[in-house]
Amino acid sequence: MKHAFLDEYSGLQSPMHRLDPRAKLVGLVALVVICVSTPPDLYAAFAAYLGLELILVLISRLPWKHVLGRMLIVLPFILVVAVFLPFFNKGGGSYNLGPFTVSAHGLLVLWNVAIKSTVSVLAVILLSSTTPFPELLKGLEKLRVPRLLTTIMSFMYRYIFVLSDELQRMRRARDSRGWSGKWLWQAKVIGHMVATLFLRSYERGERVYAAMLARGEEAVADFLAY
Repeated sequence: MKHAFLDEYSGLQSPMHRLDPRAKLVGLVALVVICVSTPPDLYAAFAAYLGLELILVLISRLPWKHVLGRMLIVLPFILVVAVFLPFFNKGGGSYNLGPFTVSAHGLLVLWNVAIKSTVSVLAVILLSSTTPFPELLKGLEKLRVPRLLTTIMSFMYRYIFVLSDELQRMRRARDSRGWSGKWLWQAKVIGHMVATLFLRSYERGERVYAAMLARGEEAVADFLAY
C-alpha cells in the first residue's frame, strides 16, 4: 500500500533513497540533537547544517517545490510563536523599530528558535521523502523501538486513506448543500465536520478491534487495546 501524500517521492532512484533506513534514522536523530545543542551564536555551525541538508536535497533529487511546500506547512506555526519573543525578552541592548523596542537578547532567542526549527524540519522532510513508510517502520523495529509504537504507526498508515476518503465524502456533501465558506456563521460547519470525523474514526477503530477478536487475533487486539 502506498499513500501519495506520504510516499510521493519515496520511489525515486538516488543514493539517499538507497541508503539503509536505520542509517537515515540515526543520522536524523544525531543532526537534530547536535543542532539543538549548538549555542545560537555559532552562526557558522548552523550554516554548515543547512549546507549539508541542501546538498542532501540535491543528491536525493527531490523537487524544490515539494521541499519548500512541506516546510511552509510547519514553520509558520513555529514562527508565529517565536516572532513575539523579541518584545518580551530584556537584556543585551535594544533596538527601536518604530513604536516597538526590541531587545538584542530577544532577537537572539528568535534566531535560535527559527534556525533550529528550520534545520530540524528539513531533516524530517528528507527522511520522510526518501524512505517509504513501511521501510521506515522496519528500520525502527531493527533499532529496537518499542513494538507498541511501531504497531500503532503501521495501523495509522494502513487506515489513514480510509479517513481521507471519509473526509472527501463529507466535503462533497457539504458543498452540495451550498456551503461557500464566505460567512462567519458558516465556520461552525467546519467544527461539526471535525467532530463527526473524530467520531467516525473512533467507531471504525472499534469495528477493526472487534473484527480482530472475531478472527482469533486476541494477542494483537489486546496489545493494541493496552
